[in-house]
Amino acid sequence: MSQSILTLIYIIASVTFILGLKMLSSPTTARKGNLVAAFGMVLAIIGTIFLYHDDEGNYLHNHLWIFGGLAIGTLLGWIVAKKVKMTAMPEMVSLFNGMGGACAAMISLIEFNHLSHLHAESGFAGMSHGILGIILLGLIIGSISFAGSMIAWGKLNGSIKDFSFKGQTIINILFLFFILALATFVIFIRPDATRILVYIIFILALVYGLFFVMPIGGADMPVVISLLNSFTGVAAASAGFLYNNKAMLTGGILVGAAGTLLTILMTKAMNRSIMNVLVGNFGGGGTASTAAGAGGTQPVKEINASDLAISLNYSKSVVIVPGYGLAVAQAQKTCKELEDTLEANGVEVKYAIHPVAGRMPGHMNVLLAEANVPYPKLIDLEEANDMLKDTDVVLVLGANDVVNPAAKDDPASPIYGMPVLEVWNAKMVVVVKRSMSSGYAGIDNPLFYHDKTKMLFGDAKKVLQDIVTEIKAL
Repeated sequence: MSQSILTLIYIIASVTFILGLKMLSSPTTARKGNLVAAFGMVLAIIGTIFLYHDDEGNYLHNHLWIFGGLAIGTLLGWIVAKKVKMTAMPEMVSLFNGMGGACAAMISLIEFNHLSHLHAESGFAGMSHGILGIILLGLIIGSISFAGSMIAWGKLNGSIKDFSFKGQTIINILFLFFILALATFVIFIRPDATRILVYIIFILALVYGLFFVMPIGGADMPVVISLLNSFTGVAAASAGFLYNNKAMLTGGILVGAAGTLLTILMTKAMNRSIMNVLVGNFGGGGTASTAAGAGGTQPVKEINASDLAISLNYSKSVVIVPGYGLAVAQAQKTCKELEDTLEANGVEVKYAIHPVAGRMPGHMNVLLAEANVPYPKLIDLEEANDMLKDTDVVLVLGANDVVNPAAKDDPASPIYGMPVLEVWNAKMVVVVKRSMSSGYAGIDNPLFYHDKTKMLFGDAKKVLQDIVTEIKAL
């Protein structure tokens, strides 16, 4: 009876995961979607603790350890999530994703040890190829996700720098094939020698995770985070298959599929290939950095807040391009105030969102949703480029690489071929930056020296406050 109830709970939890993911597609329902999925997860956890039993009818009995771990994890997660700044959100996502990968890898190791003891008399040969394959799949993918996510976390917070060496692409490919070949050998040829080989595979997968992310350039980090997230989902699905847990299987499949689709969309948006990511040569930072500052000594035209306020106030249409600088200044609410002030004076305001703006997928969407910017005002790349041709003023707030014209007209540029927001097609472009420093990709931006471009140097929040004050005084 209890097993039937648990199965029903898993089905309900799976449905909440699907509904929650669907609701995440819109900022207006995203918060509710999180709560719906969280409810399903809590239901599945409680059901497993009190209703799960093995074939001999033994229920879980170590409740003190289970609830102790739940309490500690919940408290730590709550504190970190409450205190994290918007600028640190990408690294927090990487950290949490890495923990998910680590859990999946640990599940594989623990279950392998458990089954090894059961089949010890037969020299592990009694363990089925399918079960052993699922264990190794979860172990390899979970380990890569954990190690890669930790490196991504370090890169995002600035504690780890890009590292690459000659021939690393070939070495990464060979490394990955060796891991897969060793796993195949264990599964089909020598299941009686699995104990030491499984731990070797575990260590090699961790090393590959490091090699995989180490050379990746900063501007490509959102795609890497998305890919690692899909890895964790696949590893979790493997654990769900291993335990015949429908809720874990469904959740893992959803995360893996969503992460994979998002990765494909983002690589297309950056004119890259997924193979570049897999072999650890995705926009390598070394190449990009060599191009930094190529035109840094060219003259630029500056504008002050007062003159910009006049240009904005007497425009018919204004497009705002948010970037990481907006997040650093925590200026999203001030940006919304500027939008409201301009629209009160009859100016149409839209936001042009590049798929990889910021440090993680959807970073700008999250940022603007926090300031209650209506979702219909967020325009995607292709629609924005069509609209920019008829725009009076484009206000670039802390964005850099996603508005770089070198992607269109400089074959020597590391980002050549990457679709960007073609802001230079507008009648006037104003770039708000703290300085002339290069963006996260480490390359110079010819937009700063364009005939239509004017620079306004300063903190984005302070600049926007000054503009709002000037407009209100007109």
